[in-house]
Amino acid sequence: MKNYKNILLSTNSTIREALEVIQSGSLKIGVVVDKNEKLIGTVTDGDIRRGLLNNLSLDDVIGSVIFRTPTVCNIEDTKERILEIAVEKKLYQIPIVDNDGKLVGIEEIDELLKPEHKNNKVVLMVGGLGTRLRPLTEKTPKPMLKVGDKPLLETIILNFKKYGFTNILLSVSYKSEIIENYFGDGSKFGVHIEYIHEEKRMGTAGALSLIKEKLNEPFFVMNGDLLTNINFKHMMAYHVLNNSIATMGVREYDFQVPYGVVNLDGINIKSIEEKPVHNFYVSAGIYVLDNKVLDLIPDNKFFDMPTLFEKVIENEMKSISFPIREYWLDIGRMEEFEKANNEYHEVF
Repeated sequence: MKNYKNILLSTNSTIREALEVIQSGSLKIGVVVDKNEKLIGTVTDGDIRRGLLNNLSLDDVIGSVIFRTPTVCNIEDTKERILEIAVEKKLYQIPIVDNDGKLVGIEEIDELLKPEHKNNKVVLMVGGLGTRLRPLTEKTPKPMLKVGDKPLLETIILNFKKYGFTNILLSVSYKSEIIENYFGDGSKFGVHIEYIHEEKRMGTAGALSLIKEKLNEPFFVMNGDLLTNINFKHMMAYHVLNNSIATMGVREYDFQVPYGVVNLDGINIKSIEEKPVHNFYVSAGIYVLDNKVLDLIPDNKFFDMPTLFEKVIENEMKSISFPIREYWLDIGRMEEFEKANNEYHEVF
């Protein structure tokens, strides 16, 4: 997304200041925000022209010319969804906001249509045994099971490629030769693939100790058994924008107690809730990490991602959540594998 800081305006900005912003910026638009950078509206040269025709002067404030109902997209929206809205509305740029309405960037539609390449690496953890999916995984590693018409891991890699992330590191162990023979160096898939060989179980973060020298800028870590269509570019931008050291993708999870819950005060019944629903946020198995966290990971030892985040928090380093509301499925059991195959063609 384009850096938007140089096109920000406030409601107290003058029409002259707005013209200068529009003229100097490549986006040809001014974006009006409040003191917390919550989006208020946009200003274009057309808005200003109409204001001048209504006898406003260049020194008047822009309050009356702000377009206060611009089309926006959410940071969770996929590339396809943004393009769909842009075509429908005939737009050349779309402000991107988070769930609180805060501006986080501007998407230029022309840029979305161009092939992208980003240097950030993607580490995919694909060395698990897949014991809960036996007998399917007796001869095939779980990431190589076919979902739709291709291995799950191929869908994951191609989704990252769609957003310009083509430097892939695969952390392999169980039946790694099947993965390596299929993907090779990644060139036939339009990406570059390297392999990390786990000689023992190292957890979801431990394998990173084997590749510290390769991770010089923020990078993704993702479990290799996830089917999702999240906007990886927006997740990385959100991480960078918030100066985060460790960003965790989180998913809302609802759990309904199948009984009436009795609330007690000693032996006295205070109330009864019939089958209450509890809401939690759970880790979605997708992370963006700054290379500073690598110093927290012990060498060649088992170390999982929750422990890494605990270390980040303990060291008072900034960690944030990135809510995931797009399609997401953890394929850990047979029923989820069947669900993924039933839904694949509709979603992807």
